[in-house]
This record gives sequence, structure tokens and C-alpha cells, in this order.
Amino acid sequence: MITFLIGLLILFFGYIFYSKYIEGIFAPDDREAPAVSIKDGVDFIPLSLNKNMLIHLLNIAGLGPILGAIQGILFGPVAFLLIPLGCIFMGGVHDYFCGMISMRNRGAQITELIDKHLGRNFYRVFVIIVSIMLILLSAVFIYTAGDVIAERFFNQTDFSINNPVILSIYFVIALYYILAAMFPIDKIIGRFYPIFTIMLLLGTLFIVSGFFINGIKLTEFSFSNINLHPKGYHILPIFFMTVSCGLLSGFHSTQAVIISRTVEKEKQGKNIFYGMMVLESLIAMIWAAAAMGVYNENIVPEGIAGTANVINIIADTFVMPYLALIVTIAVVILPITSGDTALRALRLTLCDIFKLKQNIISNRVKIMIPIVLCLILILWWAKCNNDSFSLIWRYFTFVNQLIAIPTFLYATVYLYREGKNYIVTLIPGLFYIFITSSFIFNAPFGFNLPYIVSEILGIILTMLSLYFIVKRYLKKAE
Repeated sequence: MITFLIGLLILFFGYIFYSKYIEGIFAPDDREAPAVSIKDGVDFIPLSLNKNMLIHLLNIAGLGPILGAIQGILFGPVAFLLIPLGCIFMGGVHDYFCGMISMRNRGAQITELIDKHLGRNFYRVFVIIVSIMLILLSAVFIYTAGDVIAERFFNQTDFSINNPVILSIYFVIALYYILAAMFPIDKIIGRFYPIFTIMLLLGTLFIVSGFFINGIKLTEFSFSNINLHPKGYHILPIFFMTVSCGLLSGFHSTQAVIISRTVEKEKQGKNIFYGMMVLESLIAMIWAAAAMGVYNENIVPEGIAGTANVINIIADTFVMPYLALIVTIAVVILPITSGDTALRALRLTLCDIFKLKQNIISNRVKIMIPIVLCLILILWWAKCNNDSFSLIWRYFTFVNQLIAIPTFLYATVYLYREGKNYIVTLIPGLFYIFITSSFIFNAPFGFNLPYIVSEILGIILTMLSLYFIVKRYLKKAE
């Protein structure tokens, strides 16, 4: 329990001190926010601080802080230290600068910021990568949320495309996605998200209460158990690809820019962008502890450790039966409320590319039709066999962390031009160049190279990237 508590203290004091330092670097002021200056009644709408915090938490908290934590804790108690450290020095920094730089650029999308600070060539590549990631995420979350609902609430065991119950659930979730993506942000998202967030926090609180009521056995960290993964996976890079939400997630960059259009004042940014990342990390820490608890009690059947099935075991172990339903609802809410804003972010990205005004509903319909068709095709392919979904999930995981890199890089260029401490974004950016490159070099669905070779190539690519960044961007910025 000591290691777990140390991790919580890192989160607490890291937010108090380091977030203040990061805020001081950016220096928010009293200038008029885009929500006020460009108010359009659809995406640019001023919302209160509390509402923005609740909405942003649900936007960024997909299945990552739960499923990622359940998988990440298989590495052992080192996860209790790496999750909060990653959140404070990388995830929170990533989300804060993404949201705040967007506000300084009239609520610009991530692709626009890449174009402005990194150039058109970088933009052309990453606009495709970002679009692919968002459509994959939407499909993955319809798939996972739909199957959880079918199993938990309708007692279904057949999850094939031939089951009309499955198709009906998918249809309802997809319809909600489409409506939430198209309607003004204050009509659906602004009204229901605060309620959903309360249910999420209640479900997490019930898990914590179960620690004290039922007791929990946690392994303490030592250098002799620095990596306990049963399959022998390496912490570098696998852990940092597995635990995304709660530590660092590139997906957050697509969500922070949505909220940058509803924030009333720049000085609210620390609580919204950095603060909600820390709260998501706290949720990940709690679920990681719960997962370690059930693993240590040997009540998880062999073969399902690290899978979504562990969620139900945790709920049944730590939560009273009549409250376990709320935990299940909270788990279902997470992918649903990230999938809808993923589609919204995709709509905004594509409409900005094609210069379509969003206060005209016909423009929103035009852009949503091809998006929906792509979504249907991906879901159909994923349901054809389990290998298809597994492949989609692995590529989504890779792309998700990959798009965190340009956010760190354009934040570095922005800070350098402003004469401010750009090292706070440059180092995390370089670190994730190494993580993502060594991962894809080694992954079976990537280049499938030996681990040592992949690590060496990752280091070489990182050094070359540093040279390129300094020569191409920082020298030019002077």
C-alpha cells in the first residue's frame, strides 16, 4: 500500500507545484477567449468552469484509464510510480499546452496548429493520421461499449453480427454519436455530461470504499520486482503504449481543442486541461490497485488477465451487488462519451480542411455522411472475426500515442518563439519518438524486428529527430 500512496502523493504535489510552474511558463492573461469573441452557437459557446471540467474529463477518459490500468499493472507495482510521474511531466503538460495554444489561435484544431508551427508537409501527413485515429476510436468504442451492454444488461453470449440485439445496440450508440457530434455542444454534451461524470466518479468511489471494507493486498515496489509481467514484455516501450489515458494520450489533443472553444477565460485552463488529466490519472491508479488486488487473490481465471473481463471481477469483488450496476454503467459511459467527441473532433477537423462553416447545418450533414459510411464499414469488418478487432485495437493504440508527438513539437516551437522554457515539451516529445518508433520496429504487426535492434533504431531515430528539430524548426524560429 505504501507504493500506491506514494504514487497518489506524486499526483497531488505534482499538480500543486508543477502545474503552477507550467502555467507560469505559458502566462495566461485576460484577453478575450474564442468562446466569447467567435461565439457561433454551435462549437464556440461559453460554458462555466465546472461544466467545462466535467465535459473535458469525460471527453478524455475513454476505456484507457480502466483497461489500460488493468493491463499496465501486470508489470507490477512500478505502475504506481510511472503512471503519476508520466501524468505530471508528460500527460498534463501535453493537454495543457494543446488547449492553451489552441485558445491563443482562435480555437484552432490540432491539424491547423501543426500546419502553422511545423509546416505544410508535417500537416499533410498528420491530418491523415489524426483522421484515421478518430474514426478507429469511434468504431472501437461502439464495439466495446455495445458488447459490455449486451452482456451485462441483456445477458447475451452471441456477439456476432448475426445477433439482432447486438446490431440494435450498435445502432443506438452510433445514432447517439452522430447526434452528439452534430448538435450544438451545449444541447446534448453540455446537458448530459455532468450527470455522466458524477456516475463515473461515484463508481470509482465505490471501488475505493471496497478497498477498506473488503481489504486489498498490494505488492510493494523494489528493484527486484521492477518488471513482473507474466509474458515478459519490456517496460520500454510496451508499458508506455499500454497505459495511455492516465499517463499520456495523443487522443487528448483532439479533445482539448474542442474545449478550447468553450472556455470563458485563459486562467481557467490549468484546472480544465491539466487538472482533469490528473483526475483521470487518479482514476487509473484506483483501477490499477483494484486489478492488482484481484490478481494477488488469484480469483482471475487464467487467460483473461489484462482483458475487459477483469472489470466485472473487480466490480463483484469490491462493490456491493446493488451498487455494482453503477460501476458497470460508469464503465459503459467512458467509451460512449469519448467516441461521440471523437466524431465531433473529426467533423471539426474535416470542416476546417474544406473551409465549411459550422453554423450551417447542411455543412455538418455533408461532412458526417462519409464519416458514418466509414464507421459502418470498419464495424462490419471488425465483427467478421476477432482478429480484425484485435488488429484495429493495436493500430489504434500505436496511432494514439504517435499523434502526441506533434503536439509536443509545435508546443516546443511556440515556446521557443516566445522565449520561454521549451525543454518541458521537447524532452517528452523526444521520449515518445523513441517509445513509438521502437514499439513499431519490434511489434509483430509492425516491422517485427528483434527487441535490441528496435531499441537501437529507436535511439538513432530520436537523435536524428533532435537534430532535425533544432535545425529545421528552432533555428528557423530565430
